[in-house]
Amino acid sequence: MPPILLAVDKIYPKGLVWFRRDLRVDDNAALWQALRTCREVLCVFVFDKPLLDPLPRIDRRVEFIRESLVALDAELRALGGGLIVRHAVAEEDIPELAHTLDVQAVFANRDYEPEAMARDARVFGALANAGITFVTAKDQAVFERDELLTKVGQPYTVFTPYKRAWLAKVDAFYLKAYPSRGHADALIAPPARHDAPVPALAALGFAPTNLSTLEIPTGAQGGAALFEDFFDRIDRYDEARNYPAVRGPSYLGVHLRFGTVSIRGLASVAHQLALQGNAGAATWLSELIWRDFYFQVLVHNPQVAQGKSFRPEYDRIIWHHGKHADGLFAAWCEGRTGYPLIDAAMAQINQSGYMHNRLRMVVASFLCKDLGLDWRRGEAYFATHLNDFELSSNNGGWQWASSSGCDAQPYFRIFNPVTQSERFDPEGKFIRRYLPQLAGLSNKVIHAPWTASPVELAAAGLTLGEHYPQPVVDHAEARERTLQRYGVVRGPKAKAAD
Repeated sequence: MPPILLAVDKIYPKGLVWFRRDLRVDDNAALWQALRTCREVLCVFVFDKPLLDPLPRIDRRVEFIRESLVALDAELRALGGGLIVRHAVAEEDIPELAHTLDVQAVFANRDYEPEAMARDARVFGALANAGITFVTAKDQAVFERDELLTKVGQPYTVFTPYKRAWLAKVDAFYLKAYPSRGHADALIAPPARHDAPVPALAALGFAPTNLSTLEIPTGAQGGAALFEDFFDRIDRYDEARNYPAVRGPSYLGVHLRFGTVSIRGLASVAHQLALQGNAGAATWLSELIWRDFYFQVLVHNPQVAQGKSFRPEYDRIIWHHGKHADGLFAAWCEGRTGYPLIDAAMAQINQSGYMHNRLRMVVASFLCKDLGLDWRRGEAYFATHLNDFELSSNNGGWQWASSSGCDAQPYFRIFNPVTQSERFDPEGKFIRRYLPQLAGLSNKVIHAPWTASPVELAAAGLTLGEHYPQPVVDHAEARERTLQRYGVVRGPKAKAAD
């Protein structure tokens, strides 16, 4: 629930706030509730081994979290508290730590991923057995779980009516900030035996990444700086967001993922501007609403996180498999498909952990509908490489692209990677940034180098098959094969799409 700013008696002598995906002090629902209801409040973050152990040893997300925790710890200490940081199995460590610290309640913001919900249920049981209350709050979403339902009490499966319901219900009450800082006098410093600096990456078993080289700002201060920069250009977002060579997006995805910004704060600003007729803000607000939408889809359909299509009939599709398919997948991952926009996009994610949103749709369509490969392979690759990986949105996006999800694009909508490149990177600026070997080609042929004349290739110092690959598939032929493949679900009739 949003904050109810009434006088509250201190219910608990001591409480423990378990930070997870909410690495900020300001407008933090669980922290606010703990500060309001406890005479003393301690804070903890657990580097959860079951989550960290499967990750590659060089992972920007772990470094982002670590740097954001340093900032959070410093902010809490400036307010009289501090952050206990553990490297353990969270569902075992939190009950043990709560008992050791002699707290009467543990506070945390809710998570909507199936495994996290199962973990929290076990933590609830363990704490209950010890006589400790587990209090959870809504913080990741504006509307969660069952807060928005159809007139017959069912979850929405189509975005447009969900968005209408979202906009009809939202008001200042749901977007009001939790004034955590105003109650910070309840914070206390960690006991000496638990008072230590945030562990270095090496202590967690990880190596440094290129996070600092990429100049990705971390922590709440970094998120605020990014939003301030975006605010100055939000009115152009509806158009600028489509062009990967333009500074159009907010770049706040990783900050939303780890809660170094408040979704309520962002949505409040966007909503106010949208009501004033700002088209860019209205479009960006729609993106934030999509995020809520995918959260509730995951909560009500946890099977999608287990590799199941939201629309079960799409599990009948027979994807290309075998050695040749593996080779095509490797070409897609490594950015050597011979389609420059696809390869530049893959170079972007591989080098930075970020990919422009339009390109996420184009490369996903290419994997499923040009290469004929299972969308789950792409979903897993993004899950490993995206800094802002969010299970619900990533799964929703991939199922949208493969036409197997809720409110997905029609099965016959197949992005043409060349026309997409010509339309949204007309001067080839994005391609040249990530594929410098193609820099000498003209704007006309850089989108499809195989159409260049021998003279043009020679002038650019380019030999196809040596400096840059020939296309791994012919788009027109691949499209026909895709329509046949999807025929098991919808039938072979289709219309053109690009």
